[in-house]
Amino acid sequence: MIIHCHPKYQHLKPQLLQLISAFETSGEAVTIGQRNVIKAFEIEGLKLNVKSFKVPNAFNSFVYKYIRPSKAKRSFEYANKLINCSISTPFPIAYIENSTVSGLKTSYYISKHIDYDFEFRELIHNPSFPEREIILQQFADFTFKLHQNNINFLDHSPGNTLITKGNGGYQFYLIDLNRMRFETMTFDKRMHNFRRLWLSKTMIKVLAETYAKLYNKSYQDTHDLMLKYSRAFQLKINSKKLRRSGRKMQFKK
Repeated sequence: MIIHCHPKYQHLKPQLLQLISAFETSGEAVTIGQRNVIKAFEIEGLKLNVKSFKVPNAFNSFVYKYIRPSKAKRSFEYANKLINCSISTPFPIAYIENSTVSGLKTSYYISKHIDYDFEFRELIHNPSFPEREIILQQFADFTFKLHQNNINFLDHSPGNTLITKGNGGYQFYLIDLNRMRFETMTFDKRMHNFRRLWLSKTMIKVLAETYAKLYNKSYQDTHDLMLKYSRAFQLKINSKKLRRSGRKMQFKK
């Protein structure tokens, strides 16, 4: 088992390794998914979230060992890149990998716990959310900052932005970081990056107005392209759900 700690937290290595060795039987469950598990722990008064990634199949196990960085390593490295660009994300503490000669087995990403107020998804489900328009305007500014730093966050979706409210407005924290590209963000790529957020027409209108001003682009061009990609994505997902539903009904018959 190999641990890679942020320079500020090298002194925590023994405790972190001990924590991981007891991961299955300790900690407070935050998310228990089919693929990954997130648990909360506390060490020396520091609240931590530990993400345990699903054990990869034999092919990916080899790939993550010898060819491509593991999801845990990417999460750690991408978090540091975001912070270097002054983009908020839970502070990266460490990542841990357990490998054999044949490939990667278990891996973990450890970050500081964020006491957030709500997720971006709440703006979707509640059109009357307090200060919704202001939050969307500030979120457009936040996403613009991502793009200006040549960051294409491939999982820019409703559950992957945590939001806190402070005296200076709202702060946005990106999570689930292992899928990113660092590339020049054209106007087309920028609008395409909004597609997974499951935006309503009203939300698109607010986001497009703010983003167009920041990018010095016409509102109509910004709105139309954002709408195009958002609707195409929603149609694709809904079609998949209908096909699954149809297969289930046929099976029941």
